[in-house]
Amino acid sequence: MCTTAEMATGLISIYKKLYTDIYRIFLNMRNTYKILHLPILLIAILITSCTTLDPVSQPEEFTPAPSGDHLWKDLQSIQPGDWYSLLNDGPTALDWRLRSIDTASSSIELQTFLWDLDTTGRLILKHIITAADRGVKVRILIDDTFLLSEDDMLLALHEHPNIEYRIFNPNKRRANSFLTRQVLNLGEFHRLDHRMHNKSMVIDNRIAIIGGRNLADEYFGLHDKANFRDLELLVGGPIVQDISQAFDRYWNDRWSVSIDQIAHVKPSPERLITDIQEITIPKGVHYEETVQQRNEQWKSLVRRSYTGKAKLIVDRPPENNPADAAEAPIQVAEKLQELIDNALSEILVITAYLIPSEHLEQIFGNAVERGVRVRVLTNSIRSNNHLTAHSAYRNHIKTLLTNGVELHEVRIDARDRDVYMLSPTEKKSLALHAKALLIDSQKVFIGSANLDPRSLRINTEMGLLVESKALGERLKGIVGPDYDSANAWQLNIDQHGRVSWVSDYITLDSMPAAGFMQRIEDWFFSLLPLDEEL
Repeated sequence: MCTTAEMATGLISIYKKLYTDIYRIFLNMRNTYKILHLPILLIAILITSCTTLDPVSQPEEFTPAPSGDHLWKDLQSIQPGDWYSLLNDGPTALDWRLRSIDTASSSIELQTFLWDLDTTGRLILKHIITAADRGVKVRILIDDTFLLSEDDMLLALHEHPNIEYRIFNPNKRRANSFLTRQVLNLGEFHRLDHRMHNKSMVIDNRIAIIGGRNLADEYFGLHDKANFRDLELLVGGPIVQDISQAFDRYWNDRWSVSIDQIAHVKPSPERLITDIQEITIPKGVHYEETVQQRNEQWKSLVRRSYTGKAKLIVDRPPENNPADAAEAPIQVAEKLQELIDNALSEILVITAYLIPSEHLEQIFGNAVERGVRVRVLTNSIRSNNHLTAHSAYRNHIKTLLTNGVELHEVRIDARDRDVYMLSPTEKKSLALHAKALLIDSQKVFIGSANLDPRSLRINTEMGLLVESKALGERLKGIVGPDYDSANAWQLNIDQHGRVSWVSDYITLDSMPAAGFMQRIEDWFFSLLPLDEEL
């Protein structure tokens, strides 16, 4: 039995965790009836808050056999060491993800935070099933945060003889509503608050994709309203073994649980088949190609790729309890701080969410004091897909500007938004989801971590650090236009501490909000002590 104190702690925690959901309920009048459910759900807290999900024992390791495909030998002859290619725009990133899956001959290891069953999600799933049908061993590891109402499909997928499906740090009590599920699992809040935000895909232990993209339309430029600007690296060479080993560590973690151990529904293979067959593929996304054509695409890519010394930076998964402070995932955070501390001339930062601690503010300020130019690109109030993240960020704007940090915020109507999504783009908006750091034009970090407390101290993250002058210059050339005034607001501060937002044709003396209500909501949430949860 749990104590009264434990119940009280749980109630406080659920307030902090669920504020965004309650906020959305108030904004959407069609869903206001859900408020009436809150008292019932709170009663459920007292009933369920003492339950736990026991960790499971996993095999020590899983090492798929290397591919015997002659293609890998051909690519190795072109570039025997590590090589890297930037996946910048969404449609191209999807093409290479599908091409990678189609190339697999022995194994696919996929780790992700979010996987929607929209056009993108089902298209990727269809290609993965096709690969499994030809004998490729597939392992899928996904976080449970947004994995809702799909257990029947996942079970059907898991029953494929060549597919294993595990969920990291799962909710014991399943529900079709995010809010309901959070409440029903309140007693496990301190465990469930720690999420796996890692994103990677490894093919045959020979190539890998690593970066910030989740698997959904908006990350690949296919959404009909709003799309993200994101970044990934397609890599090959010995470094891929490190990425594969990192996947194994998470796969064999005690909190990676097979779907058949927690799902309480029957598998639905008919629904799975129907869902992946009913796909309308947008023009310009992916085209059919022969094996010879696909192999030529790979050879051409590797010839154009960049080389350099690489190191995988990845947080350790928890050995026993994700909520244990001694197991805090700080390995990525420590490396990012080291990179900033050792910068000599310029730091380019791209982060979807910027909520710096006082310590991070200080290390940015120290960098400026020693003559380093610090330029940060993040989301504006309108482009930010999490208003509360902007609410926390706004409290740091003046300090950052006073310390000499150059701040730029993405415009939803950026002039170059057609680069990242399929046309037509006139009625589509742009947001930032990329996470990258460029130090002195030669140290490139691309991964899953934002510069906020959740990424740096709560969730697990990963990324690849590459030392390459050529790759650094290429990245700088790609992201340089993102900082232009036609694509982003530049923030200035005058001697009286007044902040202005400047574009190529207008200057605002207040943040470029969508309207009065958005300003009020943003201000209100900025008053709440929520920084540590965002």
